Amino acid sequence: MKPMVQMNTPGVYVVEKSAFPNSVVAVETAVPVFIGYTEKARNGGKSLTNLPFKVNSMAEFIEYFGSAPIAKFDIKSKDIGPKEKKPAEEKKDGGDDPVTPNNEEGKISLDITDYSITRSSTPYVLYYSMLLFYQNGGGPCYILSVGDYNSDPSADHFIAGIDLLLKEQEPTMIVMPELVMLTSEKDVYKVQQHALMHCGDKVKSRVAILDVFNGYLGRDDASGDVIENFRTGVGINNLDWGAAYYPWINTSLVSENSLSFININDESREVLVNILNRELLAPIESNIQTIGTLESPTTQDVTQKQKLQNVQNQYKKLLDAVKELHPHIDAQFDAINKTLIKMSPIFNTILKEINEKINLLPPSGAMAGIFSMVDHGRGVWKAPANVSLNSVVSPAVNLTHYDQEDLNVPLSGKAINAIRSFVGEGTLVWGARTMDGNSLDWRYINVRRTMIMIEQSIKTAAKAYVFEPNVANTWVTMKGMIRNFLTGIWKQGGLAGSSPEEAFSVSIGLGETMTPNDILEGIMRVTVLVAVTRPAEFIEITFTQQTQKS
Repeated sequence: MKPMVQMNTPGVYVVEKSAFPNSVVAVETAVPVFIGYTEKARNGGKSLTNLPFKVNSMAEFIEYFGSAPIAKFDIKSKDIGPKEKKPAEEKKDGGDDPVTPNNEEGKISLDITDYSITRSSTPYVLYYSMLLFYQNGGGPCYILSVGDYNSDPSADHFIAGIDLLLKEQEPTMIVMPELVMLTSEKDVYKVQQHALMHCGDKVKSRVAILDVFNGYLGRDDASGDVIENFRTGVGINNLDWGAAYYPWINTSLVSENSLSFININDESREVLVNILNRELLAPIESNIQTIGTLESPTTQDVTQKQKLQNVQNQYKKLLDAVKELHPHIDAQFDAINKTLIKMSPIFNTILKEINEKINLLPPSGAMAGIFSMVDHGRGVWKAPANVSLNSVVSPAVNLTHYDQEDLNVPLSGKAINAIRSFVGEGTLVWGARTMDGNSLDWRYINVRRTMIMIEQSIKTAAKAYVFEPNVANTWVTMKGMIRNFLTGIWKQGGLAGSSPEEAFSVSIGLGETMTPNDILEGIMRVTVLVAVTRPAEFIEITFTQQTQKS
């Protein structure tokens, strides 16, 4: 209350008094921070490396942080004898080996030789994860570049990046899609534990969206159960501040048309030429030799031989160009690449293998977009589940109803949210739990994030009353401010109850939340009880037969 004005001169004095309490403004809930490696990190002449920087669109990301890396792959050959004599047990499930992002083999066959395609360049995937983020409803976000494409990725870079966020108040989610591309599984878990500790012990205002290391593999893979490894690796601390998703996803971000033989390492270019020689030149040379062995060739045979020799010369020139051309130097690059695509089925198979490997991504970038879309469309209290993923072809592992049982309700409580494919519906997010599934308080992601929003909003508004008199007038004003805010949340559907009294309560005052000693020590205590909405995760419909009425 303002003091009375000093009245020394006769006249009329106007005194204005505030009729309404201050208002609580809801904090933003959908502001992820992406930590990873970018082509560049520069705003004009200023470096943005290790500096959280806010962008609002993919165009801004490209302006400040650059574009995608050029993925490089090796083609290696291994002679295994005649194809018909190859042992059947060497192939799994009667098909090719699974396509994987690191150094796993995807094989193509040509006569007596198997050629394996493996990624040789470091799989920097932040750019593609940003595409997924914006194509799934993402908005404003922070980018924390910890290095460029010449950097050697390490756990220390990610940990240092997380620590830099202690000074940032706005981000509400930590997303690190490139983390699971590290070669050391132990390093991945060390960073994920650090992220959970950062969220739960230090800032208490954000959650971590985690990926499963080797999450493109099934749980019955010979290398081990990736889910059990993840559950063991992340530990047991601060689990309600994180959510994990499995499996990885096959996307449609990169088209085969955007790939070329430049994606094949220079060292493997010779192998590619040998493959094309055998596919394109060998049949022509064989026909030329056959015509040459004829004792009395006809005019038609001679004409055919000349045509074949012309084609042979064209192919040789083409393959010689493949060895030497560079896309940034030679203007003929695009034309020769298109010619190869039209002529060579095996070259198309190679590009398809490369395309599948590049498009296989961890899901955290897409999930950050889903969180943002649901927050803006329905509210943070709506569970980010039963939502389809855009630009996603399929999950890397096809999960069934029974496969998900242990993911969703394990004995340890470390729930992993499934990404599943449904006929006629596409690829859906089919889980809404934190990793603290045994906690009735913090089992659901939307409950944790709603409480973060309420807590941080009220905390920010309450700063206006620091050092105010700890008396009834202040208590009434503060209670009204909080009640008005929670009433608005209840009207939007964020709190459960048929009336505000059932949805929340606010208590403050001497003898109610404070003792005389609290007031002497300058402590004002406010107690807020809220009934946060929880998702209908399991719907049971009971059917009973009744007797005929007529």
